[in-house]
Amino acid sequence: MIIGVPKEIKNNENRVGLTPAGAYALSKNNHEVYVQSTAGEGSGFSDEEYVKAGAKILPTIEDVYNIAEMIVKVKEPIEKEYDLVKENQILFTYFHFASHRPLTDAMIKSKAICLAYETVELKDRSLPLLTPMSEVAGRMAIQEGAKFLEKPMKGRGILLGGVPGVEPAKVVVIGGGVVGTQAAKMAAGLGANVYILDVNVNRLRELANILPSNVTTLYSNEYNVRRLIKTSDLIIGAVLIPGAKAPNIITKDMLKDMQPGTVLVDVAVDQGGCIETSRPTTHEDPTFIIDDVVHYCVANMPGAVPFTSTTALSNVTLPYVMQVANKGWEKACADDEALKKGLNIIKGDVVYKSVADTFNLPYVEYK
Repeated sequence: MIIGVPKEIKNNENRVGLTPAGAYALSKNNHEVYVQSTAGEGSGFSDEEYVKAGAKILPTIEDVYNIAEMIVKVKEPIEKEYDLVKENQILFTYFHFASHRPLTDAMIKSKAICLAYETVELKDRSLPLLTPMSEVAGRMAIQEGAKFLEKPMKGRGILLGGVPGVEPAKVVVIGGGVVGTQAAKMAAGLGANVYILDVNVNRLRELANILPSNVTTLYSNEYNVRRLIKTSDLIIGAVLIPGAKAPNIITKDMLKDMQPGTVLVDVAVDQGGCIETSRPTTHEDPTFIIDDVVHYCVANMPGAVPFTSTTALSNVTLPYVMQVANKGWEKACADDEALKKGLNIIKGDVVYKSVADTFNLPYVEYK
């Protein structure tokens, strides 16, 4: 199969869809790999490394889309790329369709095969291709939240861990999945007083066993959320419903109950956000303020640490890329139920129910 790796063109997105190690593995299996010039530089991988790994370098993004049977990316195609996508071309990337109708419409129109990293799902309901980026984003949420709590950043002027004689910050993490767990670990490690909320009591039991003593687990309901946010310094939104738009847990009216300079980090923003006042921001301009509350809503947080993120992502995506390259998408999906769940749009048909439901589009069951 001919695999194309274009350079990411989303704002400050420095990750790349395939490492030289991945290119080497695919080349050894007699596949052709074409990488856009400088696509890997942001992650620390030179064109020369890709060439040594058996890939060929192409000068433009158009060249890559034109030649490839399968495009391997990190982020969803943005508007400039919509017309580059070809009929029957396989796109394997993060799509997050439920948060963006124009992207959904464009991919339906393209008649491409859209495999979404974020909906590949194992029997235990874990999301193997989302997990490493969720781990990065969860840890970064605390790193960025701590920075924006500083007064020059318009935050409350509070050190997350405090110092002897001064109490530490209060951090509330909404959602006990991968993002929330990593955020709680980081915040607790820095010495904050942490509260983590989830609607799954069994998950709360697990978290109570694995997290340190400065983390309190609480059942997530509106009463507890409203009570906690009044005295919180940093709030992490980490709610995920695979393939669907995130629910609004923090509503606009709740902002008035928060202390001025409270920081909100909405990690779910690429799925529409779990904070009603969220809107996607960029690494270049990461925050905005509503009712004296700082909102950090960068939709590609792991893009700020591209070497770590690209390597972690490629570790888990490559086996699936290899399956599709070796067998073709239909046979690969027939053989692997987890990969089959990654199918969102096939040749103009929406085959992932949550996406169809979000936009009231016809749903076609893929068997």
